[in-house]
Amino acid sequence: MTARSAPSGVTSADHRGRWGDYGGVFVPESLMEALRRLEAARAEAWADPSFHDELDRLNREVIGRPTPLYLASRLTRKVGGARIWLKREDMAFTGAHKINNTLGQLLLTVRMGKTRVLAETGAGMHGVATAAAAAYFGIPCRVYMGAEDTRRQSHNVARMKMLGADVRPVTNGTQTLKDAINEALRDWVSTVESTHYVIGSVVGPHPYPQMVGDLQSIIGREAKGQMLELAGRLPEAVVACVGGGSNAIGIFRGFLDDPEVEIYGVEAAGTGQEGSPHSAAIGLGRPGVLHGARSYLLQDNDGQILPAHSVAPGLDYPGVGPEHSMLKDSGRVRYLTATDADAVAAFRTLASSEGILPALESAHAVARGMDLARSLGRDADVLVCLSGRGDKDVDIVAGMLGL
Repeated sequence: MTARSAPSGVTSADHRGRWGDYGGVFVPESLMEALRRLEAARAEAWADPSFHDELDRLNREVIGRPTPLYLASRLTRKVGGARIWLKREDMAFTGAHKINNTLGQLLLTVRMGKTRVLAETGAGMHGVATAAAAAYFGIPCRVYMGAEDTRRQSHNVARMKMLGADVRPVTNGTQTLKDAINEALRDWVSTVESTHYVIGSVVGPHPYPQMVGDLQSIIGREAKGQMLELAGRLPEAVVACVGGGSNAIGIFRGFLDDPEVEIYGVEAAGTGQEGSPHSAAIGLGRPGVLHGARSYLLQDNDGQILPAHSVAPGLDYPGVGPEHSMLKDSGRVRYLTATDADAVAAFRTLASSEGILPALESAHAVARGMDLARSLGRDADVLVCLSGRGDKDVDIVAGMLGL
């Protein structure tokens, strides 16, 4: 199956690109026509069986879908509670869920006749996935990345360059993901006729949150079918990490219409010390406008965006997607937090018990997934979205553990 138009109002924005009070289009007039054309092209492609046939082929032959559903039996025994299942997006091509979105957007880029793509990246995985997809289609690619993130994720910077991308470090602001997005938007304003901006998460102006969520929803559809096949039942709980939130929306959409399944998003609490920077935009933020859409944000009393922090660069963002904001207000999804220390401990636990190195982003979900398994007991099932692999984070974890 491929990402098609969302089946119900639960997972579809309205005609204004809003989920309730969130989303919308808050951009300079110079981008309005480009976004209108993008939405028209997206709607036409989503209705075209030939587009889905080609996307099916790319999912199978390039990404390697379906990704496995894995029963972490040794981790389950170590935790001593519910069975813990991992949706192995770390086994997708390029090592994370990001490729689900980038291949779909590059296919749309070709359809629109654009000759260049832009991307932003935090942990580097979206940049790598965009660079790989652009190389596959033979399209030039530029990736903006905060200078602080280029230092933390030098391995992925090298991968992007080897894949042919022009990587531009951003030295403004906090030199992280928010600032990389700002620079990508500036570039897009001046090159919009020839360039498609491949946003990497369910953020930004409409139609990006809808489009990225649709392309990532293959995770949830696969996981639901695999749970029914392998476990014979749906899980009691589904857990995913949330930065911008694309892997989470991807897996959540498979279960939103199943009221017996509890759904949890896990944000980054940073060090967990009172007053210290974190990335818990839903838990500790309030609604505002950033990067073209209204959603929960970290901001001060004057509406100025606050610096975000996480040991996981991909969660180091002061906002969250508008669909998550709606799901929080509706109560359908509960949003928890995990600290840097929680994530590093979960990284080590999963590595030592199953031989799997999770991305530090994913490790936030693993940490809270283990807690849920303990509380639910042995007759239950917990499904965790393992959104990416942790090769990129080995140096960070080794430094924190003194290895």
